[in-house]
Amino acid sequence: MRINKAASLCAMALTVAIPRASVAQAQDWSMTDRALGRAGALQPGDVYKFSFPRSDLQVTVNGISVRAGLALGSWVAFKRANDGSTLAMGDLVLTPDEVPAVMAKLQAGGVEQTALHNHLIGESPRVMYMHIMAKGDAAKIAAAIRAGLEQSHTPLGAPGGAASIAMTLDTARLAATVGVTGKSNNGIYQIGVPRPETIKEDGETIPPSMGLATAINIQPTTAGRAVATGDFVLLPAEVNPVLRALKANGIAVTALHNHLLMDQPHVLFMHFWADGDEAAVERGLRAALDATAMAPGRGRKP
Repeated sequence: MRINKAASLCAMALTVAIPRASVAQAQDWSMTDRALGRAGALQPGDVYKFSFPRSDLQVTVNGISVRAGLALGSWVAFKRANDGSTLAMGDLVLTPDEVPAVMAKLQAGGVEQTALHNHLIGESPRVMYMHIMAKGDAAKIAAAIRAGLEQSHTPLGAPGGAASIAMTLDTARLAATVGVTGKSNNGIYQIGVPRPETIKEDGETIPPSMGLATAINIQPTTAGRAVATGDFVLLPAEVNPVLRALKANGIAVTALHNHLLMDQPHVLFMHFWADGDEAAVERGLRAALDATAMAPGRGRKP
């Protein structure tokens, strides 16, 4: 039988192209939603992310009430791995007494820990942060994470319609001073600054939306004052310049540690706490960013 070569080549091209397109379009997170008991949200980098704010905790630092959006937000994010399985990463906010049972249940379900540490200093009650990672079937990973969270008092029902808190910060000035525009989240101004490098963990590219963007959260307190916390994602050579910039501007460094295990290039996470005049806090945060490759105007990748 005679075969038309041109038609055959077209058919071959279609058999290659169509499955690739359909794989991207067929990503269905509904089983993951069901396993975790709420809907996630798509993020840049084809990441699907869930938030579990610890609204049950009443945490204070030096008498200042810490809202969930400032420093008490558990999260879990999923993305397709190179081999077609799913990679999951997250950060769980836990009280010390919750840690052993949560860790045991996660380990039993194949979800590993990459770090366990503080982010704050002097908070009451004490809070710990458990960084997690897993690779495999998305729904099974989600079910294991749900089982782990059930060992804590983390609110697991669908988020309720809590009264929103108005934004009282001068966000236009804040964005201009820091050099990065953020978003308002229930009275908290949240800024994310991605690194310009591609960072991989065990060969998998980790998008900034999976916890590899410098996070700056700012909460107004009394008139003209604010607190800020978060973490700078830093290359080793940037650690001490950023530390000096923060301290020179009255911002305390509260922790310095890893969140990943096999990251390339290696990055460290520097947590901080600022409490002062809004404009002074903003200038201090900008000075710290300027000591990094993430400095505004330095040509970061979008």
